[in-house]
Amino acid sequence: MKVVLFLVDGMRPDAITGVKEAQDLIKRSASSLNAQTVFPSVTLPCHLSLFHSVDPSRHGTTGNVYAPQVRPINGLCEVIKKNNKKSAFFYNWEELRDLARPGSLAFSYFCGGAAHGYCKSNEMLSAAAAEYLLNNETDFAFIYLGDTDHVGHGFGWMGDEYMDAVKKSWVLIADVMAKLPDEYTFIVTADHGGHDRTHGTEMPEDMTIPMIACGKDFKAGSSLEGANIKDIAPTVTKLLGIEPDSEWEGKPLF
Repeated sequence: MKVVLFLVDGMRPDAITGVKEAQDLIKRSASSLNAQTVFPSVTLPCHLSLFHSVDPSRHGTTGNVYAPQVRPINGLCEVIKKNNKKSAFFYNWEELRDLARPGSLAFSYFCGGAAHGYCKSNEMLSAAAAEYLLNNETDFAFIYLGDTDHVGHGFGWMGDEYMDAVKKSWVLIADVMAKLPDEYTFIVTADHGGHDRTHGTEMPEDMTIPMIACGKDFKAGSSLEGANIKDIAPTVTKLLGIEPDSEWEGKPLF
C-alpha cells in the first residue's frame, strides 16, 4: 500500500460542490464535507496538528512561526522513517519545512510560491510529484497546493478568483492521480477554510474542511462521520500497516 495526501490550503467544502473533478472523486470515495480542523484555524498550526495528531495547545505552535516542542511528539514522517518506509514532500510554502524533522524524509521538493507565483508553482510541484512517484519507491507522499489560500487572502474566499484557484487545484490533483497506479490510496483535504479575506477564527467557515479518501479500504459513496484533521496521521499509518505514535489523539478513518 502507498498513500498520497493532497492538501489544498484554505479550501472550503462548499467551494468544491460545482467542481467536476472533486465530485467525480467523491462518488468513488469515502468523504465528509463537514470535517473539522483545529483552532486556531491557521496554516502552520493546522498542518502540525495534521502531522502530529494533537491540538496546537499540545504541539505549541499557534501562529505561522514554528515553535519547537517542549515535549516533542513524533510526527507522521518520523513514525514512517522509524518503520523503514519512505516519505516525500512537494510544497510551495516554505514554513512547512518544520513538519518533518531533519533526516525523516526520503525526498523533498520545494518550489517557492512567492518567487514563482503560487499558481505556477502548484503546476511545477504537481508535475514533479507525478514524475518522482512514478520512478521512485515512496510509501507516503504529501502534495501541498498553496494557491487557493493565497488567492483567498488577495481577493476573498468564495469569490470568482478563489473559485478559479480551487478548480485549477483540482485539475492538478486529478492529473496526478490519473498517472499513478491502483496501489495508491489518495486522501484530499484542507488545513482550514476562510471568510472575507481571512481565517483563524472558530467560525464554521474557517473550521470546516473537506476530507476525501479513495482506495480499497474506503467504500465508495460512504461518509466519514466525525472526521477531524487529527485523524489523518493515524489513518496513514494504518494504511501503511504500521503503529501510530502512542501520544496521537486522532483515530483512523476506517
